Amino acid sequence: MKSISWLLAALLLLAPATQIFGAGQKTNPQTAAIERIKIKVAKLGVGDKARATIKRNDGTRVKGYVYSTSDDDFVIRDKNTNTSTTIRYADVASVDDNRGHSIARNILISVGIGAAVVLGAVYLAIARNER
Repeated sequence: MKSISWLLAALLLLAPATQIFGAGQKTNPQTAAIERIKIKVAKLGVGDKARATIKRNDGTRVKGYVYSTSDDDFVIRDKNTNTSTTIRYADVASVDDNRGHSIARNILISVGIGAAVVLGAVYLAIARNER
């Protein structure tokens, strides 16, 4: 019985210490979102191959490639008009990378569906003739 009471007393004394250490680990959700945006832009890289579509917090979209980056903002340059747009990381809602594979992916999906339909029709024709 003494050991249980000593254990409970130790836990009661250590409980405030765990709250003090846990309180220092809270992060601001806005800074976490900005860090995620910075990581996405950094993964894209810089140059003509770093194409992206940036959706801002106000709903506008900017398409182009990442021309340069800094700690607080980055520059998107439109490939057709060659105009530069400086965007702060805090103003970005989402970053979509444009790698150019969406058309090829859609064609392959269509070919796969077509092949499945043809194979299904052949199977049904063979099954009907065997009856």
